[in-house]
Parts: sequence; structure tokens; C-alpha cells
Amino acid sequence: MFENIRNNFPFFKNNPKLVFLDTAASAQKPQSVIESITNCYSSEYANIHRGVYKLSSSLTEKYEEVRLKTSKYINAENEDNIIFTKSATEAINLVASCFSEKYLDSGDEVLLSYLEHHANIVPWQLAAEKTGAILRVLDFDERGVLKTEQLAALINNKTKILAVTHVSNVLGTINPVKELIEIAKKAKLITVIDGAQALPHFQVDVQALDCDYYAFSSHKLFGPTGI
Repeated sequence: MFENIRNNFPFFKNNPKLVFLDTAASAQKPQSVIESITNCYSSEYANIHRGVYKLSSSLTEKYEEVRLKTSKYINAENEDNIIFTKSATEAINLVASCFSEKYLDSGDEVLLSYLEHHANIVPWQLAAEKTGAILRVLDFDERGVLKTEQLAALINNKTKILAVTHVSNVLGTINPVKELIEIAKKAKLITVIDGAQALPHFQVDVQALDCDYYAFSSHKLFGPTGI
């Protein structure tokens, strides 16, 4: 079975003895993705959203089809829910930046966990520096499992946002984000989920989770770098 999977990736045909252990950072690309990119640059390339001529219009249409495919893949309500950025890091930065402008005030609190990637820490640190908000952190036990029972105790009338990872990039812990979101929603918190490590491994239904924002990366999901 594993050989059949490897055969879809030219990288492993060119490096038959190599075992690649850095997929959590960025995944190798299957032949279908490489061919699609090559075909685009060889036969279809034009600026999207920048021209009315046929080539530009055609590629713009294909670009927007990806937005629709993405919405179906994560079961978003529709394609208008999909915002393309160059990375999950930029997506989280965008959310944190926007909320620091209009939503967070001095003394407000943002809840994180000790399992977060720095991409879901630094943006909130910057938001806290800018607004005077406070970061509170949910701990984990000796097995690397979040102490979800702490969450309700950490929430108070100054808590505004819960930002947590779906799957830890370090420990591999799969967090019970649906449960966390339900607790947060009862307190009317904004919920931001870092799903970069989750989507490559299992199906995600964002409507079932009922989160406000779910960030993930194409390049970790065997797709191209950026969009």
C-alpha cells in the first residue's frame, strides 16, 4: 500500500531510499499537482482578476473554482467563506490584526494553549502589545492532552477570543476542538482554529465544528506553495 502511495510522488522515485519526515512543515507534491502547475505555466498562464481577455478570464474562472472546491472540501457554507492568503501563518495574522483594530481593548483577554505553533502565538502577542490585551494559556497534562476542564475557569467577562490548534505540530495531540468551541460559544467568544496539521490527516467539517475561523495551508496538504 505504501509503495502505491510513494509511486504518486516523483520525489520518491528520484530518491528511492529516502524517508521524508518533514511533512508537518511542508509536504512533497504528487504527480497530478506538478502536472497541473506545469500545464498552467506552459499553456494557460495569465494574471487573474486583472484582464478581460480570454486567457485571463479563463484562468480567473479556474482560480475561483478552487475557492468552490475548497469550500466543499471543508464543508464551508459556500465559497464566499473562503479567503485565500499565502499561508496559514498569514491567515492567522490577518485575523489577529483585524480584531486588534476594532474588537480588542486594554484588559481584554485572548485564550491560547501551550500546544500552539508560534504562528498562533506571535500574532496574538502583537495584538496584545498593540491593544493592551492579556494572553491566558490553557495547560496540558503529562500525556500532552489539553486540560479542557480548565477552559471554563479561564473564561470571564473580559475574555474575547479562543485561538487553539486542532492538531499539535510537536506532540501530534488531536485536541477536542468541537468541545472547546462549544464552551467558547456559550461565552460568546470568537473562535480561531489552526488546522494546518489536521486537514492532511482527516476530514474536517467546519460547519459541524461551528468555529468562526479555520486556517490551513495548501503546501502541507500536498498542494502548491501559496495560491
